[in-house]
Amino acid sequence: MNRLSARWLTGLLLCAPLLPLSATARAETAASAPAAAITAAADEQLHNELRALRDTMQDALNARRLDTLLNNVTDNVVFSTMNGDRIIGKDGIRQYFQQMMEGDRAVVKNVTAEFEVEALSHLYGGDTAVAFGRSRDRYELNNGETWTVTPQWSATMVRQDGRWLIANFHYSVNMFDNPVLTAQRNWLLGGGIGAALLLGGLGFWLGRRPRR
Repeated sequence: MNRLSARWLTGLLLCAPLLPLSATARAETAASAPAAAITAAADEQLHNELRALRDTMQDALNARRLDTLLNNVTDNVVFSTMNGDRIIGKDGIRQYFQQMMEGDRAVVKNVTAEFEVEALSHLYGGDTAVAFGRSRDRYELNNGETWTVTPQWSATMVRQDGRWLIANFHYSVNMFDNPVLTAQRNWLLGGGIGAALLLGGLGFWLGRRPRR
């Protein structure tokens, strides 16, 4: 056996133990690819279900279908409103809805909301999800005013008996820039101008009075 053949045989013997390992790695990679595809498909299905829930709740709110809203929340749901109230449970939501939008002393005549998400919901174990984003809301009040706000929102959903339910929903607005503050500023500004004109007119009238 010449020197070249000896080197080739030695290299083959050294690499032989690695061949099964290489085959195993290829087999594991091939097996993991379908598993990853299955996981991605399952997650996409969950995201589609969450999108459907968002659309259902948005349509129900805009159409004032309270029963549909309550049918898609947990029994002990926690709802933090834009005006600082914390509502707990389905009965609490029903009372709040009736107080704000029904009856002779209702505050809101009509509301139109469009919920936008900033990213895919965060999934935890396939039965819990956290979503967040902002909404474009238009409120028609019974006093004739119309407010347009873009609050931030976040929601926690749980999957029970094969369907997603909202367990927590939080609304918040910019406390330094919102329609209430704008209305107050306009009222104060208008009142200040009115007072200045009144004082100016009074001073002018007093200045023109004949001296005795």
